[in-house]
Amino acid sequence: MGKRSRQRQKNQSSGRDNRDSASWGAGYADIVKENKLFEDYYKELGLVPEGEFEHFMRAMREPLPATIRITGYKSHAKEILHCLKEKYFKDIQEVEIDGVKLEAPTPLSWYPDELAWQTNMSRKIIRKSPLLEKFHQFLVSETESGNISRQEAVSMVPPLLMKIEPHHKILDMCAAPGSKTAQLIEMLHADMDVPFPEGFVIANDVDNKRCYLLVHQAKRLNSPCIMVVNHDASCIPTLQVATDGKTDALFYDRILCDVPCSGDGTMRKNVDVWKKWTTANSLHLHGLQLRIAVRGVEQLAVGGRMVYSTCSLNPIEDEAVIAALLEKSEGTLELADGSADLPGLKWMPGVSSWKLMTKEGQWYSDFSQVPSSRHTQIRPTMFPPTDPDRLASFHLDRCMRVLPHHQNTGGFFLAILVKKAPMPWNKRHPKLKKEPPSSSANPAEGAPPSTEDGLPAAMPMGAGEGQPPGDGVEKAPKDDSVFTPIQSFYDLSPDFPKLNVLTRSHEGKKRHLYMVSKELRNVMLNNSERMKGIYTLYPYIRSRVITVSVEDVKVLLTQENPFLSKLQSHAHTQAKNIGMGSIVLRYQPNPDHPMEPQCAIELCGWRGKTSIRAFVPRNERFHYLRMLGVEVFREKQGQGGGAREDEKEDVEVESQETKGKEDSEVANRTGMGDSEGKIESNQP
Repeated sequence: MGKRSRQRQKNQSSGRDNRDSASWGAGYADIVKENKLFEDYYKELGLVPEGEFEHFMRAMREPLPATIRITGYKSHAKEILHCLKEKYFKDIQEVEIDGVKLEAPTPLSWYPDELAWQTNMSRKIIRKSPLLEKFHQFLVSETESGNISRQEAVSMVPPLLMKIEPHHKILDMCAAPGSKTAQLIEMLHADMDVPFPEGFVIANDVDNKRCYLLVHQAKRLNSPCIMVVNHDASCIPTLQVATDGKTDALFYDRILCDVPCSGDGTMRKNVDVWKKWTTANSLHLHGLQLRIAVRGVEQLAVGGRMVYSTCSLNPIEDEAVIAALLEKSEGTLELADGSADLPGLKWMPGVSSWKLMTKEGQWYSDFSQVPSSRHTQIRPTMFPPTDPDRLASFHLDRCMRVLPHHQNTGGFFLAILVKKAPMPWNKRHPKLKKEPPSSSANPAEGAPPSTEDGLPAAMPMGAGEGQPPGDGVEKAPKDDSVFTPIQSFYDLSPDFPKLNVLTRSHEGKKRHLYMVSKELRNVMLNNSERMKGIYTLYPYIRSRVITVSVEDVKVLLTQENPFLSKLQSHAHTQAKNIGMGSIVLRYQPNPDHPMEPQCAIELCGWRGKTSIRAFVPRNERFHYLRMLGVEVFREKQGQGGGAREDEKEDVEVESQETKGKEDSEVANRTGMGDSEGKIESNQP
């Protein structure tokens, strides 16, 4: 026994040594990036231009570059972009790793305002340079704060093609994990002259756990225009809204239909696809994709726009779904031409001819060739329409297929659909129910068999066993005992949209009030028994506001409870004239001082008896300090016997003005109420 045990320990130790001595990412056998069926299939289809197939396959085997997107609706976007360009990208150009000069990140040529960037730096390279490590920490911190989003380049395309305006009602049918949803929210807020957009985004996903990712994305953006729902997209029920005193069905101005797919366009990122890919994947998903797309156009308003997208290159999941949808629509839908919408983006036009292959390698170019034994797996909608005139009228060449080797991206497919009239089976408005819907709700008249499960009011949104009664929302009354003191305390402006304040209950001493956009309020009040929501309060405050300077903000962010006397005279005077309680700390940019942040900063705080404090989460604090010209970085400490893991990391904040000089004074060194690190502020 002892001999076998010692031998087993020796083998285990040897295994660990092998993993430790291997390169980053080792420990498992490398996945062989080969799939003969995949190569044969796409060679035969001819989707890749002649003479480029080998280049296409080489690109598919290379790692996918990392891409980041600066959130565009926040007023801080320009400041973050300036910080990236001046503080990081310039320095990165001078870094050499193993004698090779690094290539600095480059902006995506087709993304507006240089708000999306791409880099080929791997984690292994980042670990070899302190400067790159600081850059990586900056990205992590700003991502957690919602100021930067790490997102695949081609994934950014669909929202850009939707042409969103602040008043639009938007549905994201298959939203998780939420990167595109975040983009949609940003676009609602893109017009800085509209501080409170009337529109909204309803983000849906069938997976309850993945819905929590959506909630996380939405909370980072602090928008009152987002609602998360949990439902099967292929049968998502129609919601109700009040229009001119009448209850009507909700139709969306914009719909993003990013359907589940086989994902062969993601092989550069998801290497498991190499060994799991077969043509059967597309055959299994085609029906679901078509049902989701049909349900989407049913809920699209006339004149509205729906973008259908997949991360698959397979025509069975792409053009076949679009052709079947156009066939069903009988002229009520048309493919829009998006060629001029994103200059700089390279893509291939959609195809009008394709074949189908089984996983055994059998090819079929028409449904009539398919043996009856396979009719349950292979359906007529998987093939191109047989009528050449009908096929030509669909203009499938307006579809867009992004190939990986053209701009060093993943593979992607997009189609823009515009609704010209109600769907032929849905000429009448769906019947609306005044009572909460039951599971035995009957389908509306005239719906096609393929969408029986997707008819209006078929299932409660987000409902489940154990949901407490009265979990809906109600309007806050005019003389509400909670809201009225708040209104007086903060001297809310007369244009404060009180009608948009909702509550879950009028009873109890402790209640929450929720601020939502105008249109989202309409949805919530008319479907309150059918859903749960998330909201963010956006205050219109005229009282208890302290205007602070750059130096004041530095003090507030680097000291936990500074005395009022630490503030500069103007802010100090304001603070003394305000009683104890919650406050807003507001920094206003000064155009005469271009080196200071040129965007407003507003912080929630507390005015104590003799001190003042800013309530700012850790990563938000670092974000604001960077905006103020302060470098924030972490240093790994030496070996500390018995120290907790979270105490082995220090955070040092060094004033940019004193970088390279001897520090003449350490203004403070104090913890900020957490165990994650320390702040060091060196002021000249």
